[in-house]
Amino acid sequence: AGESRSITLEGVEAAVVPLSGACRVETTEGAFDLTGRASPFTGIPDVAYVAAGSELTVTSEEGGRFAVATAVAEGSGPSFRVAAGDISVEVRGAGQATRQINGLLSADVPGPQRLIVVEVLTPEGNWSSYPPHKHDEWGEGEVPLEEIYYFEISKPEGFGFHRTYTKDGEIDESVTVASGDVFLIPRGYHGPCVAAPGYDMYYLNVMAGPDEERRWLITTDPDHAWVWKSWEGVPQDPRLPMTSAEKRDQRRRS
Repeated sequence: AGESRSITLEGVEAAVVPLSGACRVETTEGAFDLTGRASPFTGIPDVAYVAAGSELTVTSEEGGRFAVATAVAEGSGPSFRVAAGDISVEVRGAGQATRQINGLLSADVPGPQRLIVVEVLTPEGNWSSYPPHKHDEWGEGEVPLEEIYYFEISKPEGFGFHRTYTKDGEIDESVTVASGDVFLIPRGYHGPCVAAPGYDMYYLNVMAGPDEERRWLITTDPDHAWVWKSWEGVPQDPRLPMTSAEKRDQRRRS
């Protein structure tokens, strides 16, 4: 059965991302109907951006699961809806490191003050977030961004792996991840994420930092940067893209 959830966005901006099901997003500035999907593996949804200071209510008459990603913001706006057909889809990497990135609120989407939201799909047996990269300091070609990974796996018993580390060894975590797991990355190199054979992997990346220009600039681990060049001429995995706006569950809010 459906229900509503409401929050006040005091000092934060937000993105509403349907993980399953469709919903209506009501804000101080107006309302948006978001077409959903059966799961992250079946299509790309509409997404809502909600400005800081707004009242936010998410209603789903048929029920579903909806991620509300937030970031600190002094002022932002206006709120808006991004249609699934307007969301960029990038197939990145090559061979067994081919993955799909859906730019829900990527850095080139104007409007948010600090919030960056993308989702990544990794077919079973493939690697993503590779070569490892970081974005934890100001530098040439890099800006500081904190990040979270929210994971889902295509089958309930499925799993995958994720690594985050720093060069000084203070952080060195290689963990098993399953549906519903969240990994926080305050700093350090992160990657790879590995989808176990038989289980496709999805993760929602939420990033924010102090950069007033809201950019996604990263530094690849120099020990592994050569891997990018090794992919020249290597075909991309033909299973990708896995999802599109056309493939999604077309149910709308009734």
